[in-house]
Amino acid sequence: MGGNPITLIGTEAVVGEKGADFTVVDFDLNKVTLEDFAGKVKIISVVPSIDTGVCSIQTKKFEAEAASLKETVVLTISVDLPFAQKRFSGENSLENNHLLSDYQTHDFGVEYGFEIEGLALLARGVVVLDKENVIRYVEYVKEVTTEPDYDAAFAVAKTLVE
Repeated sequence: MGGNPITLIGTEAVVGEKGADFTVVDFDLNKVTLEDFAGKVKIISVVPSIDTGVCSIQTKKFEAEAASLKETVVLTISVDLPFAQKRFSGENSLENNHLLSDYQTHDFGVEYGFEIEGLALLARGVVVLDKENVIRYVEYVKEVTTEPDYDAAFAVAKTLVE
């Protein structure tokens, strides 16, 4: 982060393994789990905070592509409060990207190894799960201020619905 090393805690997501279920919350503080998106390919966009420049770009980029992805949902997960996520979604007219918060339990962050030790934030990255929740792509972005490899994530997701 800013050139300084960080430690991620939790279980590293590994391609080929079954993705763990997790519980996050939506704008209205309703619990949402991975199973709520059963039968779909899932692109999980992980960001530290939607109110920062790179996180905003990442969220909007996945929003722009989401509408063209058949049988696929995009989940953007951060530890932002749901109220901030709702505001951001409204201000940016998001319709194809589910903004979800891990602030209550940090369940996603720990289950997928994105929790930054000592900061209670999530590192930047992307996870693609197939319709059976098997992990097909993972990227832990090495520098938090760098965008993920969108093309690689989209390419994998597209192969899962052809």
